[in-house]
Amino acid sequence: MSLLPRTAEEFSSADYWERFFRKRGEKAFEWYGDYNSLCGVLHKYIKPRDKVLVVGCGNSELSEQLYDVGYRQLTNIDISETVVSHMNQRNAEHRPDLTFQQLDATQTGFESGSFQAALDKGTLDAMASEEDGALAGRMLAEVGRVLAVGGRYVCVTLAQEHVIKLAVEHFAQGWAVRIHCLSGQQNEESDSSFALPVFVLVCTKFRQAPPFAVLELCQGEDGAPARLASVPELLSAVKERQAYNLMLHKLRGGTDANSTPSLTLCHAATGWPRYTLTVQDSLPSAKLPRSNHFAIFIVPQGRESDWLYGSAEGRTQLASSAKFRRLVIVAMHRDQEYEDMQAVQSELSPMVMELAPPGMPANQQVPFLSVGGDLGWREVIGRGVSALTGEYSVEDVRGEDGHLYRRLIFMNNSQLVQSESRLRSAVTASSAHKKKNKKKSKPSVSEAPALTDAKDRIADRGFLCCTHHEVMVAGLAMLGMDAINNKDHPMSVLLVGLGGGGLPQFVHDFVPFARVEVVELDPAVLEVAQSWFGFQTDERLKVILGDGLEHIKTLESKGGHSFDVIMFDVDSKDTTLGMSCPPSAFVETSLLKKVYSLLTPRGLFMLNLVCRDSALRKSVLERVRAVFPCVLSRGIEGEVNEVLLCCRSAGEGHKPHSIPQALQQTARDLQKTLRANTQTAPCVPQIDITAMLNDLKVI
Repeated sequence: MSLLPRTAEEFSSADYWERFFRKRGEKAFEWYGDYNSLCGVLHKYIKPRDKVLVVGCGNSELSEQLYDVGYRQLTNIDISETVVSHMNQRNAEHRPDLTFQQLDATQTGFESGSFQAALDKGTLDAMASEEDGALAGRMLAEVGRVLAVGGRYVCVTLAQEHVIKLAVEHFAQGWAVRIHCLSGQQNEESDSSFALPVFVLVCTKFRQAPPFAVLELCQGEDGAPARLASVPELLSAVKERQAYNLMLHKLRGGTDANSTPSLTLCHAATGWPRYTLTVQDSLPSAKLPRSNHFAIFIVPQGRESDWLYGSAEGRTQLASSAKFRRLVIVAMHRDQEYEDMQAVQSELSPMVMELAPPGMPANQQVPFLSVGGDLGWREVIGRGVSALTGEYSVEDVRGEDGHLYRRLIFMNNSQLVQSESRLRSAVTASSAHKKKNKKKSKPSVSEAPALTDAKDRIADRGFLCCTHHEVMVAGLAMLGMDAINNKDHPMSVLLVGLGGGGLPQFVHDFVPFARVEVVELDPAVLEVAQSWFGFQTDERLKVILGDGLEHIKTLESKGGHSFDVIMFDVDSKDTTLGMSCPPSAFVETSLLKKVYSLLTPRGLFMLNLVCRDSALRKSVLERVRAVFPCVLSRGIEGEVNEVLLCCRSAGEGHKPHSIPQALQQTARDLQKTLRANTQTAPCVPQIDITAMLNDLKVI
């Protein structure tokens, strides 16, 4: 590596190249690829009869090899006197017509339109860093001048961002621009740090500029050209190919359980995302069968947001269960059609094999794994754009339990299910309601609806998909049954964060007399909840559109307001923090004190906390404990979520060191109350209150 330029600017220094070639001596320098790796694409665009100007030829054997296969009209120029003299001497006897001239590529002196092709192997890269690109700009202008109409500038380049941007922008108007991405240099003799792919830029000169830009990218020498709409899109596509090759280089270097790179495979013709691949390696200490090197796991459609597939913790668990050195987890994208599992395997096989771990035998069979052997099912039933959060999708999917679920997904974080409801058949629900009214009997739990039209599937308001919502409902038992059943002084609930509306709707439907007030920042979320998740407001269930923080501050400053329960179930949009729920402002001491003051003496504050940063979690718990005399925690198995149940009063004036035994009896009484209230609700509450309170811990 000592022979390569120490800085980018040295590429353009004539003195540097003089020193370089004197030190290099007779050995040809082919670090951009030799003739064998380039001949396919070169022969495609340069014909043996063409007059070819080789710009910055150096001591590469490329011109000699082209001459030997029939290219006899090659004019080679270079800035280095040493290399020109050496190359003329080397070829005088066996290639008398192969000429080398010491010329400045920005001022060649050749007649305009005198060449059919200009071949550049690394010269643009060398010149682009000089004079802020001005030197390379003059070279490109000179190449454009000496090329005839229909002539091609063929440039072999590493396509560093500033280099390719300069060239593409120079030729984008009036020329056709096509870029081929060739494989990176991965042979055993190549330097381990040289993992970038080689690109071949082909610019064709038109007599008259077309009315639109012709910008294309091809994978490999024979890949079909993909048309790009703009220069930034083309540059972005090049950058993606470079990133992919760097990732391959790293993956071929070894396994690393702490690194989980991912890439998106797009449809070649449309450019739409089709698959997302995530690489998950097992820990070095894992005990694995010796033959289990590599496997591919196909995530069922619509399930990519499940914890097992959509979170780092879940994917680690999946890989541990699969027991392979490397597992590639494949998620299929919405708005794409997939024929069957066999077709998916055939489509993926050529690409995923590039991700195999080092040391895998060449003839190793690579299994494709899945759940139940099918592709799953997903139907996008609604789309929209939130002014606050961007594009969203409402989609029905089939869960692992066979039931259908409706999900709200925001596209800026498509691995996260924002809201979810289990579905039931609207026809079944209607007939069950009539039967209930006639016989006064409890309806049975509805079965999963068949794959009918979306309008025939409705949210099951008696089923809470999120365990932390179940814990919050169960936590109401801490108020005591007198508070829950008090018709004269109904239980009052303030909830910050609506989502699909499942939690407030459940409390409204099954807790007698409860009055629920919801604060939601995003009007689009309210519209989705009402349109797709069966959320219905009335005099006991109201929604206020606005900032939850400001609403709490306003209520506290005005005075005269109090709630039996205040719930925070709101996510953070700041992904840089280690806490995704709630936003940090919701757990500042000043706001927690306002929440405390808004609670009735028997009041309860419930917080859905999702914090992966142990130090930050500790800080949050310390702040909560400083405000509330009694704090209980309920972790959610298999998830990062935990629910904090914070009492305004400690009961006997001190923090309890154990969970009160009376709570279990209250839990059973609450279960009966929810069931009894089914007569006024459209479905049955499916929740085990006692189970939700079994694992409470005192903080």
